[in-house]
Amino acid sequence: MPRIISANLNGIRSAHKKGFFNWLATQSADFICVQELKAQQADMTEEFLAPHGYHGHFHYAEKKGYSGTGVYSRSAPDNRRIGFGCTEFDAEGRYTRCDFGNLTVISVYCPSGSSSPERQLAKFRFMEVFLPHLQELKAEGREVVICGDWNIAHKEIDLKNWKSNQKNSGFLPEERAWMSRIFDEIGLVDVHRKVAPDAADYTWWSNRGQAYAKNVGWRIDYHVATPGIAACAKSVSVYKDERFSDHAPLIIDYDL
Repeated sequence: MPRIISANLNGIRSAHKKGFFNWLATQSADFICVQELKAQQADMTEEFLAPHGYHGHFHYAEKKGYSGTGVYSRSAPDNRRIGFGCTEFDAEGRYTRCDFGNLTVISVYCPSGSSSPERQLAKFRFMEVFLPHLQELKAEGREVVICGDWNIAHKEIDLKNWKSNQKNSGFLPEERAWMSRIFDEIGLVDVHRKVAPDAADYTWWSNRGQAYAKNVGWRIDYHVATPGIAACAKSVSVYKDERFSDHAPLIIDYDL
């Protein structure tokens, strides 16, 4: 029963101080995909590189204190790929791929467009180049699980205040349509929704007001998978007993 966890750390050093790696030791996870390291290689201690005996592989952003992704695994991967081949976004550390037999596990951190119109345009550029990459992944014929912060709430059920956010980054019609293309045209699967189609589960909460306390959140962290492994998903949960970040870890168990 492989367990795969996706967690945006909002800074690996910050998450460590809040107990993330202590919690990870209790999870019996086979793969952990992390995003927003906000660290460079020189910042990575042994505890960050190989916690509790896990193998870690990472994609660091060129800009200090920014972005970054990684995959932890119990066993060493057969192959790994750092970046997906786009110069602009590979410089931001947004993609770590590891292959294990016929299974590929990917950690992705899609751009946010909320900070400025320029970043929204960058997000649209990412969407334009990442969709063909997803098509290529599907065409490989492997089982693939792409975990991460996609920075888009797909449907109304995926955020508390959907009516007031229809013109805001993360819930724009173009973004939601792009997610629909991933599922409807490419044929990948939103695993969380497959297991729990009606659950109002959120994975991110604004630091403004009392969003977390009132559970005024967004579901923007996903496992996006090929149909074969998606059909093997048995349970999904969002861990909220402790808070390591402004995101909560998304945990899915697969019966392979």
